Amino acid sequence: MLKTIQILFSTFRLAWQELKSNKLRTFLSLFGVTIGIFCIIGVLTTVDSLERNIKDGINALGSNTIYIDKWDYGAGGDGDYPWWKYVKRPEPKYEEMHMIKAKTNAIENIAFTLSTGGQNVINGKDMIQNVNIYGVSEEFNAIQPFEILFGRYLTLSDMDRGTASVVMGYENAAKLFGNAENAVGNSITVKNKRINVVGVIKKQGKSSLVGGWNFDDCIILPYRFFRTIFEEKYSQPNILVQGKPNVTTEAFKDELRGNLRAIHRLSPGAEDDFALNAVSDFSDNISKLFSSIKLGGWLIGLLSLVVGAFGIANIMFVTVRERTPIIGLKKAIGAKKRIILSEFLLESAFICFIGGAIGLLLVFVLAKVLSGPLNFNVYISYNILGVAVSICIIIGILAGIIPATIAARMDPVVAIRSK
Repeated sequence: MLKTIQILFSTFRLAWQELKSNKLRTFLSLFGVTIGIFCIIGVLTTVDSLERNIKDGINALGSNTIYIDKWDYGAGGDGDYPWWKYVKRPEPKYEEMHMIKAKTNAIENIAFTLSTGGQNVINGKDMIQNVNIYGVSEEFNAIQPFEILFGRYLTLSDMDRGTASVVMGYENAAKLFGNAENAVGNSITVKNKRINVVGVIKKQGKSSLVGGWNFDDCIILPYRFFRTIFEEKYSQPNILVQGKPNVTTEAFKDELRGNLRAIHRLSPGAEDDFALNAVSDFSDNISKLFSSIKLGGWLIGLLSLVVGAFGIANIMFVTVRERTPIIGLKKAIGAKKRIILSEFLLESAFICFIGGAIGLLLVFVLAKVLSGPLNFNVYISYNILGVAVSICIIIGILAGIIPATIAARMDPVVAIRSK
């Protein structure tokens, strides 16, 4: 063990001396590795962070949840969305929600939602604009869980009776009342309707790149009261259905499809007049898209790494030639081939690792720079960091294998006599 540590220390010391004594040659050789690692890890880091942000936004739409709508959210992937096909379909109805729940065994929770945007909300002389307003049924908060910071959530009585009660998003409450806590117990006016504020949602922070539910800048009303202010057919009706934990998305969709076809009284040969938009399908499509982008980053980076590998190999060939007498002396006093081989492979890997470390440092700087404009955190995950280290070691070993083999096979007598 002690001998191994001595070999490692000696190897790293020699490699460091080589780097210091030949700065220009070292810089040119490491440049390819640095750029290669920067390209690969930079692309992987940015894409991975972007993918995670989008997936978080998608998952926030509901775990194991399907949105029943007349619009197919995943259609038009080739740029041609057949809106004319979906616009004629019937809108989801509140009454259908109860029929679906009664027929479908796999349902954990189900909710009916209406939504409208761009509304004005008034408190005395103060007004905020472009507010999202959601009208929801009883089980909405079970599918879209959020924490109430002040006050309470809408009760079953509020839902059944359609009371003029509202839960406000934190940002809206703060803007309208100065302090979000002051909103509870006061009232707001929407479309000349006076509504009592019963609760304020805990601040959610930055939203993802996916639209979804914006709970910081919204107000939530009971479905029955929402209908007294806005027309249902112009308020984007949706039925949110959450499956039981042990039910797969495909099995859940199949059961829902059969029951909806029966409810809509469609003949066996008729096309569906509804869409089942599963949250998990969006996540899978995002993974496929980003896999292609990551592949492009790998190809660009590998080209640079190939150039860098030749540069490292060049350093090692020169190093072997310069140290030929030393290699001969080591072999003459008993150093085995594997020791010589190991020394040069370790040195090659160490030099490559330095180039990779510089590339990683540049990626860290890039991550800090991009985090602001992209409105989400860009960071290097442990998996990507492991990939970077592995690439450096592998490239270093591959680049040094031929020079190291030449050194290990040298005749000690010939080596000692060389100049």
